Amino acid sequence: MGNFDDLLKANRDFADQFKFSGFDGKAHAGVAIVTCMDSRIDPLKMLGLKYGDAKIFRNPGGRVTEAALEALVLGVHLLNVDRILVIPHTRCAMASSSEAEIQAKIGEATGQDVSWHRFHVIEDQKIALADDVRKVRSHPLIPEAIEVGGFIYDVDTGLLTQQV
Repeated sequence: MGNFDDLLKANRDFADQFKFSGFDGKAHAGVAIVTCMDSRIDPLKMLGLKYGDAKIFRNPGGRVTEAALEALVLGVHLLNVDRILVIPHTRCAMASSSEAEIQAKIGEATGQDVSWHRFHVIEDQKIALADDVRKVRSHPLIPEAIEVGGFIYDVDTGLLTQQV
């Protein structure tokens, strides 16, 4: 139990200052973001947004997966989303190793054969980003009126560059 004490203390401090009770949970800026789980990314700050402005979906590589599409459909129809940003980033582990290399690293760490598990590495980030934006734009439950853009976030400069 003690392994989480520091985080629980930080949570109590957070709760003591908490000011968002009763918040409606909608995306007040109408924004949804699909991005990587990388801790160098602060999705709200990098776009000048604040608490409650956006719906954020994070996964390794910032890919538009089936789960991400589900979140986007819900965001568009239930949570005020009218703009979607897909944002992978520079120096991403999912784009800098092959599937075999990641499988080998995980296999070595676990002592197991993990060749059966796919980690969905990204061979070409720009091609993957274009494919992901196309997935969102062509989804039958996401209206054409929804703005969709693909961007790459530079973890060394903090800048976004629109690609699609």
